[in-house]
Amino acid sequence: FGRFSTAPPGDGSNLENMEFMRNHSELFRAECVRLITDTDTSCKRMQNDDSKRLGQRVRDIQFVKKELEMKLGEIVVEIELLETSQSREANALEACKEPLRVTVLCLEERMKRFPSERRHDEVDRELLKETEVIQAATLLLQTVAEQIAEQLRLNRSIQHQLEQDLQEKSEAQCIDNSCVLMTTRSTDNPGQCGVNRSLSVTPEQWENITDINMAKAEQQKADSMALRAMVESLLEQMAADMKKQARATAAALQLNVWEIKAARSQMTEQLATILCELSSQQQVRGDLQTAVSENQCVLGLAQARLALRLQRPSKEQCLDPAQCQLLTEVQQLNAHIAKLREAVAQSEEEQRALVRCQRELQANMELKTSSLYIDEVVCARHRDPLIMLSF
Repeated sequence: FGRFSTAPPGDGSNLENMEFMRNHSELFRAECVRLITDTDTSCKRMQNDDSKRLGQRVRDIQFVKKELEMKLGEIVVEIELLETSQSREANALEACKEPLRVTVLCLEERMKRFPSERRHDEVDRELLKETEVIQAATLLLQTVAEQIAEQLRLNRSIQHQLEQDLQEKSEAQCIDNSCVLMTTRSTDNPGQCGVNRSLSVTPEQWENITDINMAKAEQQKADSMALRAMVESLLEQMAADMKKQARATAAALQLNVWEIKAARSQMTEQLATILCELSSQQQVRGDLQTAVSENQCVLGLAQARLALRLQRPSKEQCLDPAQCQLLTEVQQLNAHIAKLREAVAQSEEEQRALVRCQRELQANMELKTSSLYIDEVVCARHRDPLIMLSF
C-alpha cells in the first residue's frame, strides 16, 4: 500500500481534492480485495499442501508400523519357540539325573561282589562309559541352558525396543491424523506454541532409528533360530548317544550273566562228577578195608598154623613143604596187607582231594551265584524301569 498517498499531488480546489480522495479510496479498496483474494488463495494452497504432506506422513508411518508389527510378531513367535526349546532342554537336563543315579548305583552294587569276583570287567567298563556320557551331556546341557537364557534376554530386549518404537509411531500417527482433520474452526487457540521450537531428529535419523531396530531384530531372530537348530540337533544326538550306550551296557550285562551261568553250569556238572567219583572212591576204600580185614584173617590163620606146628616133637620139626608154604603164605599176606593199607591211605588222600575240590567248587558256585544275583537281579531291578526317551 505504500504507493497510495493520502495527500493531493498539488494545490487545487476542494472538488479536485475530494475527487482525488475518492479515487484513492477506490484504488485502495480494489487493492485490498486483491490482497484478500491472494491471501485466501495462498492460505488454501498452503493448507492443501499441509494436508498432503501430513497425509503422506501418516501413510509413511503406517508403512513403517506395518513392518514393525510384522517384525515384532516374528520376534514374539521366536521367543515362544525358544521358550519351548528351553523347556525341552530343562526336561532333558532333569531326565539325565535318574540314569546317572542308576548307573552309579549299579557300579556301587557290583563293588559288593566278593573280592575274587571284583574284577574290572566289560560291564564295569560300559557302566563307567555310560557315566561319562551322561555327565558330559549334563555339562553340555547346563552350558546350553545359559546360552538360551541369554538369547531370550536379547530377544525380549529387542521386543521391548520394537514395542516402544511402535508405540511412539502410533502416537505420532494419531497426532498427525488429528492434524489432518484440524480446520480453522476446530481450534480455539491457534497461538504460536511450538512454531519456533527446533526439532532434534532429521527425517534420515527418523528412518535410521527404525532401520536399526529392524536390523537388530533380524539379527537376534537369526541367532535365535540358529540356537534352536543347535539345541534340536544336540538333544537328538545326546538321546541317540545315551540310548546307544545304554544298549551297550545292557548287552555287556546280558553277556556277563550268560557267562556266569555257563561257568556255574560247568561247575555244577563238575561237582556232580566229583561227587560221583567221591562216592566211588569211598566204595573203593571200603572194599580195600574189607580186603585188608580178609587178608588179616587169612594171615592170622597161617600164623596160627605155624604156631601150632611149633608144638610138634623136636624131631618132627622139619622145614617140610607145608612149613615152607605157610611161611611163604605169611610173607605174601603181609605184603598184600601192606599194599592194601597203602592203597587205603592213597584212597583216603584221593577222597580228601576230592572233598577239597568239592568245597572249592561249591564256594565258587556260591560266588558265581552271588555275582549272578547282583547282575541279573539287583542291577536289572534298577535298570529295567529306566527308559531312555527322546528329548
